[in-house]
Amino acid sequence: MDADKTAWEQRSVVRVVPPVEPRKLAKVPFVELADGRLQGVVSSGSDIERVYVSSIAAGTHALSCSTNNNRPCGALHGYACKHIHQLADEAVVQYGLQRVARYLRVEVPDDGRLMYCLNGKPERTPAAVVFSRFLRHLAYLEVPDSTEPLTELHWFPATRTVR
Repeated sequence: MDADKTAWEQRSVVRVVPPVEPRKLAKVPFVELADGRLQGVVSSGSDIERVYVSSIAAGTHALSCSTNNNRPCGALHGYACKHIHQLADEAVVQYGLQRVARYLRVEVPDDGRLMYCLNGKPERTPAAVVFSRFLRHLAYLEVPDSTEPLTELHWFPATRTVR
């Protein structure tokens, strides 16, 4: 193995980090630390066909929550709605309190709760990118296990270029 490259740069597969604790996916089926935000998809408590795309920005802790159709959450008024609380709770289960706190750039005591340490205000962010990634994630879950390359990822080089 080339000493200048890490192991993941040498392979077409990246190791998936397991959750800190097992998660129930019914309420928050998708959560990620990406694009400078804790973001994800949260199921509606009242309508089985509706989901919310919620996020908390790193640093500013700006809060955003809207439906998959980009309609604003009616409960996001100067403080976090229940969808954002659920997202934060599931992120802690998935990644651990300290990792999420570090990503959002907030100090949280070991026995503290993430949401009690944030003071962000509502700020609309587009839901389409997160919702699209969620749908892509669902599509990959339906792909049967195989060691064969996926057609849509075929453009990745199969071998290392020798210099």
